[in-house]
Order: sequence, then structure tokens, then C-alpha cells
Amino acid sequence: MPQLKTPAPLSIELTSPQSVNGKRAAFQSLWLLVRMQHAHDAEGGLVRLADLRGEVSDASTLRMVVSRAFRDFKAWSIEVGWGEDTRREPRFLNAERRSQGPFWLPAAEAKRMRVLVDGRAATAAEVASFLGLRSRKRRASEPGSPPPDAVHLQDAAFWKQLVASQQAARQGRLMTPVAPMADSSATGLPASALESIRLAGTLAATDFQRALVTLNEAMLWRRLGDNEQARRRLQALKKQRLAHHVAGNDYLGAMECIVSAWCAYTARDLPLAQSLLSGMAEDAARGLVLRHHPDVRFEWCNLWALVCRSRALGLSADDKPTAAALAEESLQRFGEALAAAFESHSFDAAQHVAANMGMAAWLFDRVGLSDLPALAHDGQADTTRRAVQWIAFSEWLCGHADGQGRSAWNAIYLMRIARGHCRPEQQPTLAQFRAQKPLDPAAISKLAGPLADAFDVTHWPARWVDVAQARLADHQAGRRRYPGLQHCSLLFEHAWYAAHAGELQAAEQSLGVLREALPQLVPSDRAYFTESWNDTLPAELVLEAKPPRRPAAARKKTVRRAG
Repeated sequence: MPQLKTPAPLSIELTSPQSVNGKRAAFQSLWLLVRMQHAHDAEGGLVRLADLRGEVSDASTLRMVVSRAFRDFKAWSIEVGWGEDTRREPRFLNAERRSQGPFWLPAAEAKRMRVLVDGRAATAAEVASFLGLRSRKRRASEPGSPPPDAVHLQDAAFWKQLVASQQAARQGRLMTPVAPMADSSATGLPASALESIRLAGTLAATDFQRALVTLNEAMLWRRLGDNEQARRRLQALKKQRLAHHVAGNDYLGAMECIVSAWCAYTARDLPLAQSLLSGMAEDAARGLVLRHHPDVRFEWCNLWALVCRSRALGLSADDKPTAAALAEESLQRFGEALAAAFESHSFDAAQHVAANMGMAAWLFDRVGLSDLPALAHDGQADTTRRAVQWIAFSEWLCGHADGQGRSAWNAIYLMRIARGHCRPEQQPTLAQFRAQKPLDPAAISKLAGPLADAFDVTHWPARWVDVAQARLADHQAGRRRYPGLQHCSLLFEHAWYAAHAGELQAAEQSLGVLREALPQLVPSDRAYFTESWNDTLPAELVLEAKPPRRPAAARKKTVRRAG
């Protein structure tokens, strides 16, 4: 039997003019070949399209460069593979997908290569210098060089800026106010979260840092209520993750899925939100992150609970058993989210879920779901007291977390609970409206019991109208930036309590701003404010400013959440 011939070595000269086996070679093709050998030896094998950009090509010429390189590889009698699976034989791969990369060398082909400088074997430093990798990636074997995953001193500036962004987000400074205050230096305020994360992006030095910036941008845009911008950043994150072997890729993928689910939830697409979360839990890699990463588990459980809460409220009038099961699951998941928040030592996460749990308990009671096992207390359902205490606990956490900002939702939820204590006539007269007796802040503080110290006089004045006004003033001055739904909620609560206090001009002003802001909300949230406006405020109050009233038969009498 004839013996197979051993493939001949391939001599690659890096010194200009570059050559392969003594014949002139195109620089771009030779660069890609050497880059693949370097990846085979030191980086796990794959060279992605992004590795070529800025080194031998730009985005507009990548396809042409790849096509020319593979013609040269054929002339040099060397087989090169593409795609994610490095175990396949290159001759069986689909050439139509070749230009998408990533590229790699089979082990047998990598052994044939002899990389030279002036006819002698090139050192690792010389190969890295030829490839332009000296400043970014050096081999651990190079004398005096740090390992490839070493932390460099300049990284501190990036991490400092990332922390500044996250702290600004916790304090509610999400975005720089619009004109006339053009930037943070003009306002005398610290940089906003969005400004800080963009600065962090200019300091990012690794693929992971760049991906982390993109993820945080998506999370900020989602919190600002701009789903379109959030989804654009999520698409960018997906491309970053697919183009590189990014450290922490499983975590980034899990958070990408969660933020996508948040965008669906914000748009009130509950089936999509739940489908994304279910798919994440069932995925092997992301499910592992979910089980073992408390921050990810908090996000997943909190959002799953919110989706169950919305579905339970929507079904409470027509399918009580299903609604009860969903409500029970919602409270269970909120409990798991709270445990995960404390497991990760995050007061910020804990205060969010505590407030959500308190409002869920109160809303479930409003639609006749107060007999849930999770709401039972000494044989009686005292859900208003328990709801207030959970929200008071959230406020206490806000006050005791270093640098933590106050949550607008806590004030909004308590003001809704306070006026929910009333049982008004539909479309009351002004006299009937003002005769109602909502719970005042002192009564709410009494319900809070041992957590009453959360309501300090600085942040909680004696009147609800002043509570709402103080938060609206923070928003207008740029000290905090409330997304559309929170801002509209504060405007409505301010209008309601101003009207109840007889301050009709202030109520009319807030309703006018609310009317202008409503179009930015999704239809279901607009419906909440429209119905609340039509049904609870007195007919004498700014009749000309009211939104169009729908026919009575078209209005469903359900408790809407709008939060």
C-alpha cells in the first residue's frame, strides 16, 4: 500500500516584502494566515471578523479581503476552516457562508507553518508585533510580560467610571436634563448615568468591558422608557458577543435576555416577556447562570413575578381560579427575588422587590384575591397594613443604603393606597370629592408600625400634595429623571391631592402636563390614567382639559396597575 505523503512545510517570511515559500504574498492574506496560527496556539483557535477590522480592512472591504485571502490560501496549498465548529473538515463546509467567519486552522495545517524573520524562526514578540497585538495581547511565555488575562492599571479608570454610572442610576440621575441646562457642568450636578457610561465606553480596553458598557446602556434606556434605543443596544450587544469569545459571555447572554424581556413587559407584551424568561431558564448555559448568579436570579424572579401579577389582575374578573394561582406564584417569586437580593448584598435590588411585593398584595386584595395563603395573617387578611409595611421597608432600605436615592414608586404606591381607602361616587361633584377622607401620611406611618421611622419629615411632608410636589420638583430641576410612567403617575397623584386640598389651579396645571405626556405611554397605561381621570376626579375640574371619554359599555371595570 502506498504511504501517504507528509504535507510540505510552509515558510512564511514576515519581513517586508512578505513572502510564502519564497514567493511574494499579499500582506492582508498573509496577515490573516499568521493571525489564525497565533489564535491556534494561544487563543483557542478562532479569528473573528472584528479582529480584521482596523488591522487589515474596514467594514466595507471585509468581504473582498476574505475572498482574496482564500484564493491565496488555495494557491499556497493550505486548508483553512470557517464557522464555529473547529472539528469539521474544511472541504465539507458551505463556501457561501465563508465570508461570515470566524476562521481557523486545522491542527495539521498549523503544524506545517514556519514563521520567519530574516530567515530565522520568529519570536513570539515578533509575531505579536507583526500582527499589531503587542499592546493588547502578549503571550505568557514572553519574558517579563503579564499573562493574557492580566488586569492592567489603566483598567481602574474604566471601572471607576462604570461605578459612577451605576451610582447615578441608583440615585435616579439617569439622563442630563433637556435645555436650558445643556450639560451637567452647566447645572452644577454630577454627571448622569448615561453620560458616565458613555465615558466608560471610551475607556473600555477589552471585549468584555465594551460588552458591559453596551449592556448597561441598554438597561439605562429601558429604565428611561425608550424601548427602541434599548433594543438597538441589545442588538449591538448580541453582535459583540457573537463576534468575539467574550469573557463572561454566559452572564452577558442571560442579561441580554432579561433586558429584552423587560422591554416586552414595558410594552405590555406579557406573552413575549414570559416566553423570553422561560427560554432563558430552559437554556443549558443561561439556566446555569440563573441558578448560581444571585443578581441574575433576582432580575429573573422579580420580572417573572411582575408578569404573573399583571396576568392575575387581568384575569381576576373572568377566571378567579387561574388568577389566584398566578397571584400566589407572583408572591412566591417576589419572595425568591428578595432572597436573591440579600444574597448579593444589594439594598437597591431589595428595595425594588419589597415595594413590588407590597403593591401586589394590595392590588390582589382590591380584586378579591385576598384569601391567598401568602396573604393570611393570624387568620385574617390585613393586606393594607402588610402592603404599607413592605413599602415602608423598601423606603427604609433606600434611606440606609450608602448613596442610595429615593424611589418614586414608593410615594406613588402609598398615595394610591391612601386614596384607595375612599369609596367615592363615580364622577363626584367637587363637594363630594373634597368630602372624601383618604389616609393621610400620619395614618400611613401608623400602619407601618415598627418601620414608621422610614418616613422622615425631610422626604415625607405632612400632606400628600407636598410629597408629590417635592418629587416633581426634583424631576424638573434635573436632580432626578423619572421615566414617562413614573412622571405621569406623580402628575396624576399631585393633581388628585391638590384638588382634594382645594388647590384647583395647581391641579389643573398638573393635569395639563399629564395630558401632553400621555401619548408617550403604551395604550394600556394611557387607559389607566384616562379612566382614573374620568371616574375619580370631579366633573367641575378643568372640563376642557379632560381626555376623550369612551362609552361606558367600552370601559372594563378592572383594577389597572400602570406600574
